[in-house]
Amino acid sequence: MPLERLKQAKKITIGTKQTMKAVQKGLALVVYVARDADDRVVEPLLKMCEERVIEVIPVDTMAELGKASGIQVGAASVAITAE
Repeated sequence: MPLERLKQAKKITIGTKQTMKAVQKGLALVVYVARDADDRVVEPLLKMCEERVIEVIPVDTMAELGKASGIQVGAASVAITAE
């Protein structure tokens, strides 16, 4: 399951703004994006990841991604910055 890597990561960023910052700074190793997230929110992040050749792993729901990240609410995107 792709979320095991996320659950075991030493350092992550949660939320699209923080994830985009990590991608811009070159810190993101891999990015997880919820399929049910609003396209206008995650589209710029997906484009940025494509330009920088960062692996993007789709996750079914924001709730599932939030839970895997250790928070009680949904998350549109999460990045692993240290494994």
